[in-house]
Amino acid sequence: MKTRTWALTFALLLFAGAVCFAEDVQMGTWKLNDGKSTLAAGLPHNNSVVYEAAGDSMKVTIEGTAADGSATHSEWTGKIDGKDYPVTGNPTSDTRSYKKVNDHTLSFVGKKGGKVTISGKVVVSADGKTRTVSVNTTDPSGKKVTGKAVYDKQ
Repeated sequence: MKTRTWALTFALLLFAGAVCFAEDVQMGTWKLNDGKSTLAAGLPHNNSVVYEAAGDSMKVTIEGTAADGSATHSEWTGKIDGKDYPVTGNPTSDTRSYKKVNDHTLSFVGKKGGKVTISGKVVVSADGKTRTVSVNTTDPSGKKVTGKAVYDKQ
């Protein structure tokens, strides 16, 4: 009887976690819409971004293009709790944190060696089809720049 109760409890917890992530409008694959984006020349571009559940965390996988035109791939897995979690494959940051602002908006901060290198917010439209990322960063010459990347849900 105890085994049956534990199995049922575990199954319900897994289901509840899946439902929570399934309702998150950030989840899914997003493709950059260059025509609607205003990104500074000479900065990397994230061509596609995938948000997916990873246990009780979120995994973000980014495929992009570096300033020199070479392909990039980075990954981040962590909780949406404002705490820093490691980033792999990103030369400009070694940690990133996300914080939920509301059901359609996340704020984020990327750091390299503890110093903020990029910050911004991610807003998903009410219909869930478009995602706009506003960023504040520094270009290779040290100049502060802002940009807007618009993504379409795939």
